[in-house]
Amino acid sequence: MRFNRELVTPLTAGTFLLSAATGLLLFFHVNAGAIKFVHEWLSWIFLLGVGCHVALNFSVFKRYLLSKKGMVIVGLFVAMLAVSTLPVGKKEDPPFLLPIRAISQVPLTTLAQVAQTSSHDLMSRLSAVGLH
Repeated sequence: MRFNRELVTPLTAGTFLLSAATGLLLFFHVNAGAIKFVHEWLSWIFLLGVGCHVALNFSVFKRYLLSKKGMVIVGLFVAMLAVSTLPVGKKEDPPFLLPIRAISQVPLTTLAQVAQTSSHDLMSRLSAVGLH
């Protein structure tokens, strides 16, 4: 199948509008229906359209990207992408660690009751596996 501008341009424009609209809805925490699914999965069609658009117009894109202004703009976005991958703020535990953290803060006598054993026996068992 040969891609042409009559197919690629509307595909790129339509999927851009879809991705932009669903992205804005998600930004404002409107997650009704299939918005998240549509944004995440149909964005792949947007990438396909953009890829075809770049391929069809490669010489023009090359000229833009090799200009000083093009390099600066693309460089800024690459820098923003790199910075966005850095950890920011308080590091949160993964969700599966939350119950473990909660259990670790419970008094030993309470844990012994839950385990249906004595505090002394529980302390001995924890010490045996290296937990003091």
